[in-house]
Amino acid sequence: MSDSPIKVLLVDDHGVVRQGMRLYLSADPQIQIVGEAKNGQEALEQVEKLAPNVVIMDLLMPVMDGISATREIKRRFPEVEVVAVTSVLEDKKVVDAVQAGAMGYLLKDADATALSEAIHAANRGEVRLHPEAAKRLVREVRTPQMREALTPRETEVLRLLAKGLSNKAIARETGVEERTVKAHVSSIMAKLEVSSRTQAALFALKEGLVE
Repeated sequence: MSDSPIKVLLVDDHGVVRQGMRLYLSADPQIQIVGEAKNGQEALEQVEKLAPNVVIMDLLMPVMDGISATREIKRRFPEVEVVAVTSVLEDKKVVDAVQAGAMGYLLKDADATALSEAIHAANRGEVRLHPEAAKRLVREVRTPQMREALTPRETEVLRLLAKGLSNKAIARETGVEERTVKAHVSSIMAKLEVSSRTQAALFALKEGLVE
């Protein structure tokens, strides 16, 4: 793993919220705040300019909302991960954020530890969701009826993915190369007709592959 700090962009239309997150995250020496933005359009410009690893994204903002911005960031800069941090816990917002590509969904009352852990997890390619957000996703997202199409190895990889493991960790657990795991993950997502690791994990939850 690189010793370089995780570069983070803070996006929220309220300056006091951004200031609070800066204060929270200043205690983590592995996180570097590289910039701020007050709406989704500014976020896109800052991502292109600053190349952050992780974007902390509010959802309700003027000019361009956080869901639209997340979708556009993942389209143009797929290597950049997004964590939604919002005061809104509505079923549709949770689903839309995840389908747009967010790797995390936290509420603004999350403590410094939860926020820091979500950033580290997203940077590793892992998912972190507020427990209630996870429940709403399980309830709202329609499960594809494709379990029978998965091979035994793909089922094993899906189970580990749903536990929050990165491709590298899954490779260690299964004893195969990381590029092979990546190929399995791509095959799983294609067979399940989902566009994110989070949606694949939801399938595993509904199918009882993990608790």
